[in-house]
Amino acid sequence: MKTQKLTFKHYLIIGSMLFGMFFGAGNLIFPIHLGQLAGAHWLRAGGGFLLTGTLLPLLGIIAISVTRSSGIYDLARPIGKRYATLFMVLTCATLGPLFATPRTATTPFQIGIASHVSATQEPWFLLAYSLLFFGITYWASRKPTGILDMIGKLLNPAFLILLALIFGLAFSQPLGSARGQAITPAYQGHAFLNGFLQGYNTMDALAALLFGIAVVTAIRGLGQTAPTAIAKTAAKASLMSITLEAAIYLGLIWIGATSLAHFKLSADGGIAFAQIANAFMGMPGEIILAIMATLTCLTTAVGLTTSFSEALHAKFPRISYRSWNRLSCGASFLIANIGLDQIIAWSTPMLMFLYPLAITLIVLAIASPLFQHDPIVYRWTTALTLIPAIFDALGAAPAIITRQGWVQALLSLDVQYLPLAKLGLDWALPALIGLLIGLAWHALRQISRAREYRMNRN
Repeated sequence: MKTQKLTFKHYLIIGSMLFGMFFGAGNLIFPIHLGQLAGAHWLRAGGGFLLTGTLLPLLGIIAISVTRSSGIYDLARPIGKRYATLFMVLTCATLGPLFATPRTATTPFQIGIASHVSATQEPWFLLAYSLLFFGITYWASRKPTGILDMIGKLLNPAFLILLALIFGLAFSQPLGSARGQAITPAYQGHAFLNGFLQGYNTMDALAALLFGIAVVTAIRGLGQTAPTAIAKTAAKASLMSITLEAAIYLGLIWIGATSLAHFKLSADGGIAFAQIANAFMGMPGEIILAIMATLTCLTTAVGLTTSFSEALHAKFPRISYRSWNRLSCGASFLIANIGLDQIIAWSTPMLMFLYPLAITLIVLAIASPLFQHDPIVYRWTTALTLIPAIFDALGAAPAIITRQGWVQALLSLDVQYLPLAKLGLDWALPALIGLLIGLAWHALRQISRAREYRMNRN
């Protein structure tokens, strides 16, 4: 099978496309807020954040490449067709019109506009802003083949120029020293683990499983046809994208920590970033930040909408790509007008449920050649991860759910019997036990088959 040899420029364009799709609303505001929460422990917290914010997305792309999956459904299929369908739908809904895509409009609005209008005017301004935002998103995502030019060649350079301006000022005229800043109680003893959990909010590990479709489509459009060549290209381009993202994350976390020298701990990273931009450049700084946030969130919205529509069209082909695209943009517009706080509040339990399942799936997919892709290993690991993941989701739910008596009883059992439950990592030990059981089962079956083979030969 013939395949086109790609140049460094091609890798750079694909990596730029991936960066544009990954780096969105949460990627700006959560690192800043993490830096303020961690204070002097910003580097430890940053290390945990990089695991879930950069390493896991890279491994997600590699998992799709290693297994030669065409998307998230194929990746999860060894666990079972019904599970794969459910996991794909939940992931697509989370990254699509339920949480992530609406957040791409509400976050830049909250950063750049909300503080400059009255409370009575805010809903109307949000309505107009989100209508324009998702109108552009729909126009840009009508044809998935156009995503490479739109994101990689146009919007990304504009965003990086604006971000470089903010970083240049922050490093040349720092607001203070990060070393001596206050540390919130949660980050005094568990800065790394809390940073790890904060990385969930980027949703990038889930996005990596969904964006694999767009990556493969773009690579094929550049002339790559052989599956092995596509896998290698995706891995190389992803590494370039994730490396840049990691550097930006650490810079944002450091800036957040140094900002404590001038500002109190903010309610969220959007407020903190606006304060920092104003401290450096006054009103022009806020304008630059608003433009930067809009650009980066727009690129992510286009990537999410395209991948959402392609994934569901591939699974449910009777519904056209255009129909899924309209659904994504229309529903995202409606949910965006609920407001950023409500979107974040209800997305957290879903992320606490999906992330353990995504992490174990990524690890299993990469390691699958070692156990011949045996479904029994997938199933045992996922089965024992599922229950604590449900507990984590209940524990992170809004008060209207956590106050229920039956929920309190379940959470009490969770803390009592599962290690690391208080830290939101109660799934780790059951997942490991499930993996060991699955591997032992696989080994026993291999031994049994070997014996049968020898007996038949004799």
